[in-house]
Amino acid sequence: MFPAVSLVTTLLLALSIAASPVEIRNSPITVSIARRLNTSGGTINLLQHDQSRAAALKAVGKDTLGRRTGSIPVTNDAVDYIASIGIGNPATTYNLIVDNGCSVTWVDDTYVKTSTSVDTGKAIAVYSGSVPFSGTEYTDTVSLGDGLTIIQQPIGVASTSTGLTGVDGVLCIGPLDLTEIQADPSTTIPTVTENLYSQGIISEIVVSISFEPTTSESDTNGELTFGGTDATKYTGAIAYTPLTTTYPSSYYWGINESITYGTTTILSETAGIIDTDNTLILIATNAFSLYQSATGGISDDTTGLLRITSTQYSALENLNFNVGSNTYALTPNGQIWPRALNTYIGGSTSYIYLIVNSIGTPSGEGLDFINGYTFLERFYTVLDTTNSQVGFATTAYTNATTN
Repeated sequence: MFPAVSLVTTLLLALSIAASPVEIRNSPITVSIARRLNTSGGTINLLQHDQSRAAALKAVGKDTLGRRTGSIPVTNDAVDYIASIGIGNPATTYNLIVDNGCSVTWVDDTYVKTSTSVDTGKAIAVYSGSVPFSGTEYTDTVSLGDGLTIIQQPIGVASTSTGLTGVDGVLCIGPLDLTEIQADPSTTIPTVTENLYSQGIISEIVVSISFEPTTSESDTNGELTFGGTDATKYTGAIAYTPLTTTYPSSYYWGINESITYGTTTILSETAGIIDTDNTLILIATNAFSLYQSATGGISDDTTGLLRITSTQYSALENLNFNVGSNTYALTPNGQIWPRALNTYIGGSTSYIYLIVNSIGTPSGEGLDFINGYTFLERFYTVLDTTNSQVGFATTAYTNATTN
């Protein structure tokens, strides 16, 4: 159910299943994902998309999740990762955005009912994640590939959704509490990851993410692993940090961190989130001002991103993310948009654009940074529900110079 390639540029990532479904309780499962540059609406505006999403995530936290009403501004998704998931029996394949900012996996009105589709009669409306939607809750068989199936998985079937183009819905891997957005906020909906665990398919409620930098329109270099980690995708040891208790980051995959540019602190320790559906790294306005001053970047009128010269690029220092007792250094190359893809964001092939920008609000609001996929593609990331923690490790691409 994927649109014509003339509408969407797709960057293919890894296609592999690492375990047989009969190897229960001890083998992580790796599934395919696809990185997509969504050019169906013309030139991609990364900053507009990401700041709009940041505002939406904060807006959900300003009300109790079960009582959130009204609408929020959204824009079409710009850059995201896609998983091909089968639903029903016989299965229909849907291409879903991978999003750790929501928990109710859902599909649009292209949903095909089969013998395993059960309408629960419950209305559902979700305002977090990639795109808000409202519709009806169903249970159905969900296949992650090679016969690996979850039975009676609750999903949403949208009657309305906003800002979704070129895909069929969203595969949500966020915390369980985000499923409270329904008519009965006291009831939660088991996520895909939780049902993989409860049905004996994986041994832990864990999702690990491997994104890798790319400069081409077609590549095969990423994966999601359910139930554990893939040791071939990281170097050294994984270091874990507890989930933050600071509101509203605590609704999501939130952690505490500070950020230094070189040796200069630009953001004191505060709460923020890890987000697969944000492209950029967004930081509080006061921290961004310090970063802009330190790098000498100027705001580019076309892209909205900071633009630097080759001389300024040569002088860039590491941007250090200090999490617990560990520091994750984003190198100068990791701080720039891939120059080979400049034209997709409306940029010039002769310019250098920084992928760090403002979240739109000052620090102290409880969600003061978003580490998007430009961070995740340099550091292997583990979302561990079982132990309420997030883990990071370096990879072979942490110090890559491909951008």
